[in-house]
Amino acid sequence: MTTLEDLWQGNIIPWEMFVRNDPQLKSLLSDAGENYDKLIADLTEKQMEILEKYKYTLFEMNSFTEQAAFKYGFSLGVRLMIESVQTKLDNNSV
Repeated sequence: MTTLEDLWQGNIIPWEMFVRNDPQLKSLLSDAGENYDKLIADLTEKQMEILEKYKYTLFEMNSFTEQAAFKYGFSLGVRLMIESVQTKLDNNSV
């Protein structure tokens, strides 16, 4: 299977690659979970509903910005490869 096929099939998940192995991110996620549990302990049902809507909105914003960053990074990488090949071609023709 090619890399593009693996990406399409979900065998390659770019955003998970750095998450699994980053101890700083793991620590931050742990802290966030502990603080969330403390926060919800004293919330009313209405406050919990508002918090869930807030979390969903943050999730949507993060998803949007991560997708935009992925697309930009991919495009930037392609442009760098094109420039690299073009530079090599220009240098060989001299």
